[in-house]
Amino acid sequence: MSVEAAVDIGPLIVDLSVGKGPLFADFPFESQYVTSIIRVSLYVSGIAVFLSTLLSLPIALVVGFTDFIGKRLVTAVINTGMGFPSVVVGLVVLFTVSNQGPLGHLNLVFTKEAMIISQVVLATPPITGISLAAVSSVDESVRDAAYAMGGTRLDVALVVVKEARYGLATAVLAGFGRAISEVGSVLIVGGNIAGANGISKTRTLTTAIRQEARQGRYDTAMVLGAVLLVLVLVVNALVMRLGDGGTVR
Repeated sequence: MSVEAAVDIGPLIVDLSVGKGPLFADFPFESQYVTSIIRVSLYVSGIAVFLSTLLSLPIALVVGFTDFIGKRLVTAVINTGMGFPSVVVGLVVLFTVSNQGPLGHLNLVFTKEAMIISQVVLATPPITGISLAAVSSVDESVRDAAYAMGGTRLDVALVVVKEARYGLATAVLAGFGRAISEVGSVLIVGGNIAGANGISKTRTLTTAIRQEARQGRYDTAMVLGAVLLVLVLVVNALVMRLGDGGTVR
């Protein structure tokens, strides 16, 4: 006679069936499980990089075009931010959105929005730093020529942005790579949650790979890893094409 029991361990429900063979998990390799993880990853990282770009490009242009007291300090802070430990960022964001934090009333703990905030913090410094380097590397003769032709400061800025477009695209790629490959901060603020039906709520590609590998489901982990690699390669190809002016060589 067999004895059956069910153990609820967070989102994972394991069926303990004595006399029925090995343990069975409620998360087998299913397409809806993988596609939901991909959707969450692209949603969180895409919005985070978009917001980071909106913040980073104006900062890079202002710092690159103007001379002011403390410019070196600002540049040093930007470069230092590129090395922010992700777990520290996750802890700070978690405290900010927790009940004791300033954003506690928004109930953002273990949500996609909290994950977006943490990825914005992580992606903004590299996008800003690389964009600043790209803008600063444009030859002074380009700016002088734009001014000589009667261009305003805005016109000159647009000319510089056009000349530095490849570097700016590389900056966005670096920010996307930092965001979509992040594990520590999104794990802390998002909780790596998936429902019993196999649909991801806050589980991303990186946290899912970690989860699947720890539980011995290496086939699913390899599939998720391959998807993550393909996404990075596709974004890199788009940036390369943008840098070549939309032409294919």
